[in-house]
Amino acid sequence: MRAAAKTRQSLALALALGGLAWPAAAQNTPHSPAACSRPVYLTFDTGHMGVAPLIAQVLQRQQVQVTFFAAQEKTQEGDGSLGQHWAPWWKARAGEGHAFASHTWDHAYWRADLQGAQDGLFRIRPSSGAQQGQNLSWRAQDYCDNLRQAAQRLQDLTGQAPLPLFRAPGGKTSARLLGAARQCGFAHVAWAEAGFLGDELPSQTYPNAQLLQKALKNIRQGDILVAHLGIWSRQDPWAPTVLEPLIEGLKARGLCFATLREHPAYRDWVRDHPLKLKASPESRY
Repeated sequence: MRAAAKTRQSLALALALGGLAWPAAAQNTPHSPAACSRPVYLTFDTGHMGVAPLIAQVLQRQQVQVTFFAAQEKTQEGDGSLGQHWAPWWKARAGEGHAFASHTWDHAYWRADLQGAQDGLFRIRPSSGAQQGQNLSWRAQDYCDNLRQAAQRLQDLTGQAPLPLFRAPGGKTSARLLGAARQCGFAHVAWAEAGFLGDELPSQTYPNAQLLQKALKNIRQGDILVAHLGIWSRQDPWAPTVLEPLIEGLKARGLCFATLREHPAYRDWVRDHPLKLKASPESRY
């Protein structure tokens, strides 16, 4: 009870600082995608997963559906964010109506376009997996295979086809990389400037209260928002401390939440480019 009261006090303070009204009718009013006329699009990239159960509780309590971009990253416990330890967690999120998309299998950062092989080579630096930390030369097909590996694993875990979308780690891309990904069926999703929620920033200089106030003030209808399922370097975790006040504050402004299935820039692509993946084995979870 004290935690809930503290959350609402933080929200009230942030709303007051941002000069925002909190109409009584907006309190505790869930928005379903079907009734979402002023949407924002909350997305989560994977991370150490330490806060994933708490994030799931907030999303379920607030009746908010999001889009998860997943890679096989190192976790605080278990065998990676897409490993067997977290399989029940992903299955449960699918049952709640969330959407899923690739974040590359090896959390593979684009570093540069390279010359050669008909200009189809890229400098790639994975931050997880067997080649973590190495600077590699990948063909377009190698990158596509890495995108598809994460998508296939998501389908196996959730029992539903992931979206034909991806987010490059760090949002780092080139026009050539984006073109190569589209050729193999994946459109890239970045985020709005106001939608960078700041959970990757050092908490000493960007405390949670400041990040919450900024987000409530600047986010607008149509924005894509990005946060993570755990950031190793942040001392005072952003999630779930900021998440529920942020959701409640945006609802109080008349905004609602939808997945990227409904985003006007992506819904036609999603409809027209279903991923051709192997049939998922029957789930054991």
